[in-house]
Amino acid sequence: MKYSLSFILVMLLLFSCAEELIQKPENLIPQDKMVLIFKEMAIVNAAKGTNIGKLKDNGIEPTTYIFEKFEIDSAQFVDSDRYYASKPQLYETIYKDVETQLENQRILLEAMKKEKDSLDLVKKRSSKDLKITDKVSDTL
Repeated sequence: MKYSLSFILVMLLLFSCAEELIQKPENLIPQDKMVLIFKEMAIVNAAKGTNIGKLKDNGIEPTTYIFEKFEIDSAQFVDSDRYYASKPQLYETIYKDVETQLENQRILLEAMKKEKDSLDLVKKRSSKDLKITDKVSDTL
């Protein structure tokens, strides 16, 4: 009797967890597109935090920019976000994907900056060498 009661409680818990808290919206933004939207939002929010004046000078309103770029509206975004948030494991997966993409982009940008800095250093050295060569040939 004790085991059957435990079994029934476990089954009730499992079935109650499977219940949809929020129904899937008709205009649900696909998961991979949500990752890109959240990634873009993170980048824009970082830009707002560092130099909002540049955005204003260029007439860019961050939220509107993102919605236009991904061809969505605010209601569609809110409905999709609410739906994904009602599924914590799926939402966590989305945010981990965003984090991974941002980290990969950071690594790529750092590598590009390092390469550019190296090229700039080589150009400086070359121009110094040319100046020294010119001075030596002028004295001869």
